[in-house]
Parts: sequence; structure tokens; C-alpha cells
Amino acid sequence: MAKNVVITGATSGIGEAIARAYLEKGENIVLTGRRTERLKDLKTEFAEAFPNQNVWTFSLDVTDMSMVKNVCSEIIETVGQIDILVNNAGLALGLSPYQDYEELDMLTMLDTNVKGLMAVTRCLLPSMVAANRGHIINMGSTAGIYAYAGAAVYSATKAAVKTFSDGLRIDTIATDIKVTT
Repeated sequence: MAKNVVITGATSGIGEAIARAYLEKGENIVLTGRRTERLKDLKTEFAEAFPNQNVWTFSLDVTDMSMVKNVCSEIIETVGQIDILVNNAGLALGLSPYQDYEELDMLTMLDTNVKGLMAVTRCLLPSMVAANRGHIINMGSTAGIYAYAGAAVYSATKAAVKTFSDGLRIDTIATDIKVTT
């Protein structure tokens, strides 16, 4: 039976490639992202290329906490059980030394890479715990272990993803939920 896979930030790059890979494995996918037109285009393309799988799309900005709650509820109501959550939405902004860093870039990365990932996980995890199954994949980076010049904030966000994932793994140890970073 096909698994239901939710992918945040699925409209381009790694997120889109992850969606294609899961479709090729025969899984159903839930694409989320901010670019509504791109979501529509991908749904059309994927539905034609993979007619035996379900492809759902939901417009989602992970930095909007009330939107996260509403969309995640809608996903569960529409799709049913979520088997895999891929927290892919994220970004890196700026390459300035921290003392010269743009405040908006810093806040945007924290809101997206850390708070957004945590919010989506918090909304979808209870149904996984209730079903005693699931897999959460949080996109990390070696920058979360080894910082580089001009990336103090990005590196800090990816270190947070790693540590959050470690804690989540501990918190779900009594279940059949896997957590991968």
C-alpha cells in the first residue's frame, strides 16, 4: 500500500526532487509551498506522469503559524494518515559577517528553518504517535556542525534542526516513529 508523504518547500530544488523520488517509488505525495502557481503546475505534471498515485497540493508558508495549523489540519482531513513528513522548507540568506548582517535576513531564516519546521512537526506528529508509526525527515546541513564565514545565523538554524531532531527522537523512542536528519 502506498505511503502518504508530506513535503514542505516542494516547489523547486531539493523538495521537488524528493517529490519525484517518492513518486517513482510508488508513494502518494502532498506538496506544500508558497508558490501556488508552481504547485498547480507540479500537480498537473505529476498526475500525468504518475497516474496511479495521489498528488495533493496545499499552499503553505511555514512562517505563518496560524496558516500552518489550518493547513496541517486540512491535510490530515483530506489525506488521512501521514506516513512520512519531509521538513524541507528552508533557506540561506546573506553572506555578511554577523556584525553586518541584515536583521530581516536573520529573522526570516529563524522563522523558516527553525520555527516553521517545528510548527509543522508539532501539527502532524500527534497523528503519527496515535497510529504508532511514521518517519520524520528534517533537512539539515553540515553547516549545523561546521560553521563557515558569513553563515553564523544559517549555521545556527541548522544546528537547531539537528538538536531538535535528537530531542524528537528521544521523545518518540517508545513509538515506531523514526526521525532522520
